[in-house]
Amino acid sequence: MADDQSRPRKLGCYISEKVAEFSAHPFAQLGFIAICVAWLATGWGVAILTAALSIMAITLTQMVLNRQEERERDAHRRDVALHAKLDELLFASRRARDELAGIEELEEEQIKAVKERGALPLRAARG
Repeated sequence: MADDQSRPRKLGCYISEKVAEFSAHPFAQLGFIAICVAWLATGWGVAILTAALSIMAITLTQMVLNRQEERERDAHRRDVALHAKLDELLFASRRARDELAGIEELEEEQIKAVKERGALPLRAARG
């Protein structure tokens, strides 16, 4: 989590993470099934159970999506750092082609073409 988040947001993220972890456990899933069977066995209204399960499903889905967004943000940061390190190694190596630094900015087809012919018109591709 970012340091600039407010205290209520941090608390909400923490609670969301713990509920998602608990809900993903196999015993929790068995517990939900047992609750549904018991609910139906007692003859209580199915509409209330359906509404409750729908709300829980929507909530858990949102929690999973929030976690995925956080993971993607972290992965992007690591990718940017990795590219910076690789660019530095390319510039530092005497045998490496400096033109390869920044190749990640090109389209996939252009990168494949560069790989096949062993040369890169990077300045022309950017311009």
